[in-house]
Amino acid sequence: MLADRSGGTGGGRRGSSPDLMELLPQWLAAADAHGYAAPAQALPALLDAARGRTDLRPAALAFAGPRALWLARLNPDWRFALRAAPGGGAALPDAGDDEAVRRLWQEGLFAERVALLGALRAGAPAVARELLEGTWPTERAEDRLMFLDSLRAGLSADDEPFLEQALGDRSRNVRATAAELLSSLPGSALAGRMAGRAAACVAVDRTAATPTLVVEAPHECDPGMERDGVAARPPTGRGERSWWLAQLVEAAPLRIWPGRLGGRTPEQIVALPVADGWQGELHAAWCRAAVRQRDAEWSKVLLGSPSAPEAGGPGAVSLAERAKLLAALDAGERADWVAGFIATHGLSEAFQLLGVCAVPWAAPLGRAVVDALDIARDAGSYPWSFSGVMGLAERCLDPAEAARLDGLLAIPDEREDASPGAGGTGRRRSSVSSPPCGCGRRWPRS
Repeated sequence: MLADRSGGTGGGRRGSSPDLMELLPQWLAAADAHGYAAPAQALPALLDAARGRTDLRPAALAFAGPRALWLARLNPDWRFALRAAPGGGAALPDAGDDEAVRRLWQEGLFAERVALLGALRAGAPAVARELLEGTWPTERAEDRLMFLDSLRAGLSADDEPFLEQALGDRSRNVRATAAELLSSLPGSALAGRMAGRAAACVAVDRTAATPTLVVEAPHECDPGMERDGVAARPPTGRGERSWWLAQLVEAAPLRIWPGRLGGRTPEQIVALPVADGWQGELHAAWCRAAVRQRDAEWSKVLLGSPSAPEAGGPGAVSLAERAKLLAALDAGERADWVAGFIATHGLSEAFQLLGVCAVPWAAPLGRAVVDALDIARDAGSYPWSFSGVMGLAERCLDPAEAARLDGLLAIPDEREDASPGAGGTGRRRSSVSSPPCGCGRRWPRS
């Protein structure tokens, strides 16, 4: 695979030879999972490959081990390995060595301080927070934002007092990040304040023939809302009240809604009609809340059935939002949902959904993709529009499913009395050309 890395990197259409580099991410993931280490003679080629593809770097550097950092200090082309390593490749002090930790935090370069904070959050989150609290007033705004973002790792209720303090920061970006982190803690005081505001905006109209959700968006963005991270000025083309409502609902804990809306389950709540055209805004805000809070139950409900008509096009929840919701599900549920979507709607809108599925694809998902490609060919369409999916298939299809590709290669003879291309499901027997995926399979021209 490394010897083949020069193939398929040029512009234009790729040829009929398979691009083995497309398999390298999956191969590296498997090697790292087994605890294998790279042979020394392969390291230069491996670093060259990772230099050209940032998506390879984490797995490639894990496979390469400490020798990669030694080599990177000798060759400027491989310096990315030093930047990717904590502390720029330098050893960080042990969390228990208080003097060394504080010296590096006080005297280190910015990149070293960021790396130190990240390393401490992974093993000693309280120590990292205490360091940050000690120098917070003297840090530059852009540095405060970067340091605050590191608190995402190991975020817990212990961080709430510090984050509440950051809500009063002079930097708007710092305030917004602090508010986002606090809203990710469903038990935080900010989450409670947002819950009260959001609940006041949404209710069930029991006087209607069918129970219906009614929405009364905020009429102003008061100073308290702004302090809690609500941006007062909407983007161009967005109404103020809908903008404020969306931010409140997104930041409110999802667990408040069953109690607020008559004891209904999330599934029953999402199924309720919404008056006055507010459904899209409300459901989109619930989607963002489910993603932020990584709530699998709400994510499943908001995804809906993959075979539902609205899953294939514009609806209350867009495909981009569905892709984010899928990340809250376990790998098997994710693959099953996308397989069902492809079986119903085909491949045209599936690319971004496939991108969030675990590799190698589970058997049902791989079968759904191959079957959809087969159907597209049977319909007489040359699959240029599926080149992105075919490229993904090169990297992601389970090798155990490779035999299913044989059906794509078969071109049965037509009946002698049939007109060219007739027969509905029959494939045309004519000249062939290589597909854009470069996988070596050849497709009949329509």
